[in-house]
Amino acid sequence: MLKIVSLGNGHVTATLVLEGRLIGPWVDELRLACKEALGSAASLILDLGALSFVDRDGVELLRSLASGKVEIINCSPFVAEQLRAAER
Repeated sequence: MLKIVSLGNGHVTATLVLEGRLIGPWVDELRLACKEALGSAASLILDLGALSFVDRDGVELLRSLASGKVEIINCSPFVAEQLRAAER
């Protein structure tokens, strides 16, 4: 399960806090939440501090978002390693 909390969507930067596991159908939910947030803000911050696991599709989405207008913060060492491993 994935919980997505939107914090103060401003016109300049929006922030989404993720909690739980980014797997299966939750990957598409995050994709939609990011698209919606970026529709009203110039940039987006994804706070992954409470994210415990990311599957392959989730890693691909996070890497794709990070190459655009999305900043990823507060990655746990485990999730950070998953993202690094996908680069190799």
